[in-house]
Amino acid sequence: MAPQDTKNEMIAQIVSAYAARPDVSAADIAELTLKLTQGIGADAAPAAAEEPAPPLAFEAAKPAIPIEKAVTDSKVYCLCCGKGFKMLKRHLGAEHGLTEAEYRAKFNLPEDFPLVAPDYSAMKAKTAKKLGLGRYERAKADPVE
Repeated sequence: MAPQDTKNEMIAQIVSAYAARPDVSAADIAELTLKLTQGIGADAAPAAAEEPAPPLAFEAAKPAIPIEKAVTDSKVYCLCCGKGFKMLKRHLGAEHGLTEAEYRAKFNLPEDFPLVAPDYSAMKAKTAKKLGLGRYERAKADPVE
């Protein structure tokens, strides 16, 4: 096998592994491929002085389920994969590599779009109130004599 073929196979493996990530766009894959192939082989042209690429416009992703059905009383459904949860924060980070803000931006969701099921949120609030959390009571100071 020629050295050029080996290099091309290695590039293909790298790009394939990168493309398998859920947070990678087609533009990211093309950019990586271009970076890896520049300068490989004796016949490759030298890389031109690079100017910073203009930022790409963020395209809204197509949700796995309709946004109107993403929140029920007992569950919040992930728009990336369609799975239902009580809270999405951990799932978004672990499975999709997204923060809450990135998730909302990806699907053009408003800032107040719930990422916690309403019933679960109400139950947590009720428990906190029952335990006396969130109350601020000033300690009565002894008068200074």
